[in-house]
Amino acid sequence: MRRRRLRTALTTLALAAATLVTVPAAAPPTAGSPTGPSPDRDWSVAMVESTMARYTPSSIGGWSYPVGLYLYGQYLAYERTHDTRYLTYIKDYVDRFVKSDGSIGQSFNSLDSMQAGRLLVILHHETGQDRYRRAAKKIVDRLAGYPRTSDGGFWHADTASRAHQLWADGVYMVNPFLVEYGEEFGDSSSTDDEAAKQLAVYGSHLQVANGLLKHAYDESKTAGWADPRTGLAPEHWCRAVGWYSMAIVDVLDGIPQNHPRRAQLLGILRRLAAGLEKYQDPATGRWFQVIDKGARGDNWTETSCSSMFTYALSRGAQQGYLDQRFKAVAHRGYQGVLARLSVGSDGRTNLADISIGTNVGDYAYYIARDRATNDFHGLGAFLIMNEQLRGD
Repeated sequence: MRRRRLRTALTTLALAAATLVTVPAAAPPTAGSPTGPSPDRDWSVAMVESTMARYTPSSIGGWSYPVGLYLYGQYLAYERTHDTRYLTYIKDYVDRFVKSDGSIGQSFNSLDSMQAGRLLVILHHETGQDRYRRAAKKIVDRLAGYPRTSDGGFWHADTASRAHQLWADGVYMVNPFLVEYGEEFGDSSSTDDEAAKQLAVYGSHLQVANGLLKHAYDESKTAGWADPRTGLAPEHWCRAVGWYSMAIVDVLDGIPQNHPRRAQLLGILRRLAAGLEKYQDPATGRWFQVIDKGARGDNWTETSCSSMFTYALSRGAQQGYLDQRFKAVAHRGYQGVLARLSVGSDGRTNLADISIGTNVGDYAYYIARDRATNDFHGLGAFLIMNEQLRGD
């Protein structure tokens, strides 16, 4: 696959014969408890080991995008370390839902439900088992009849409460999957075009003059949060913008250099990057829960979006999509996220100040969201970031 350059590291036979071993807790820190991060430790490995010690593939949760995000991050750690336990764990999770004939008990009536489809593409690539292709194709087939706005944007969900709505979150839930599906199964032309179109449509509605994106847009302008003139949500919620930031970089990595929408997507990304640079907290290097209102005393810096922005800015600069100055912005973000990581007395990692799952709301709603530790939104985003920036 283009961006990840996946390898078929394990054969079907080897994976089928593999057994999930009990993962011990990470070694206790040498001094102090809890301790802050040591720069010479492999924090991806420490986080994966800690999470595998806390949950089995059966207890980690159901089919969902937060678990799917985390396990995608675990896969990136597997790609680098070649620790087959990491891939076996992912396979054991997915095999709870995908039967031997490729059937999967999901209706895929929301974009959120499609994000873990990336794991299906990964497992097909790693094992060659056709059942994963069949399960992944169910998502592609569902999208063929999925409801859209008048200009072709996928609704956030096929429900009355989400009708006509585009949420910035949704672009990450489906578009990286589409690009990777197309590459794995020889259908890149159609899937690349769809992914690029979705990012362009969403960006055209959600991005405003400061470069940032509003959380959501309602074409019908009937949602309680929608501006009656523009249809836009009132605030720039950080993780919604983080989802979009990661998605646009991943799709740019996947589509051809001569794709007709590339210039448009690069323009959106560059305006977004400038906005993120402007609103980065100079004191911590992180970004605020409501990005552009950091001066308010009750606002707080949020860890998952800070990881997402750090990844996107670093990758964007590395790939030449962004000016090289954004490497320094990303480095400040990376150090800021690491400052929210600690090791407990049990030797396991703890990542703090992660907003729990969130709907569209006003400033007070976002600020009042629970600030969780080790929420999968944050763990997955951390791993994606850390695999991009570790060693910087």
